[in-house]
Amino acid sequence: MFYLGAVYTSTYYGYFHLSPFTLGFGFSQFVVQSLSLLTLPVLLVGGVILLLAGLRLPPGPVTRFLSTALSTAARFHLLVLAAGLALLLLWPRIAPYGWLAPLTLAAGLLLGQKTTAADNRPRHRAVPFVAAGLLLLWAATLGASYLGRHDARVHARHVGEWTGVLVLSSKRLSLYGVHEEDLGAGLRHRYRYAGLRRLVEGPNGYYVVPQDWKAGTDPLYVIPKSDETWVGFMP
Repeated sequence: MFYLGAVYTSTYYGYFHLSPFTLGFGFSQFVVQSLSLLTLPVLLVGGVILLLAGLRLPPGPVTRFLSTALSTAARFHLLVLAAGLALLLLWPRIAPYGWLAPLTLAAGLLLGQKTTAADNRPRHRAVPFVAAGLLLLWAATLGASYLGRHDARVHARHVGEWTGVLVLSSKRLSLYGVHEEDLGAGLRHRYRYAGLRRLVEGPNGYYVVPQDWKAGTDPLYVIPKSDETWVGFMP
């Protein structure tokens, strides 16, 4: 969970040109972020697999059907492997669904073990299982990266729904595209900046953007935590 959470979070904040390590993320935060990968399709597929693996179905039509279907699929495991290799060759064209390639290769290797079940040599069967495990880890990594980038893009399209930020500063700040108001020389915090939205809070400051911010073209600002600035949050 820590590894996949780190991949997801790094890709998510990488879309905004930030690193989760500069934001002070630790082990527990990465583990919590990994829960973002538990989408509805993943939960449904995982639940079905666990249910089928835990059931002890009595001999009957359903058991025979499942056994026949699995045996039939196992006989065509070479075709599944060939499909996985084809997806690897088509990698640039199937992006961002590149995780399908290692997932298909892993399925082909596991199905191939069905046809060699009579061979009880541990070393002979260990290599395909280890390779399938590595391919599944690769697929999970690609899936976490894809989901992190997808969630970041969705989040970036709804800047108006982010938490509003009001900044008061004793010195003038260079914030392009943000309304500046001079409250007078007699105040400690003379300059007022509104129309900002908060992306995330770091250990040293707040990362904010203008309310009409566009990803890839507009800058992201850092409001430091200091005695010269006052930051308030709005709806």
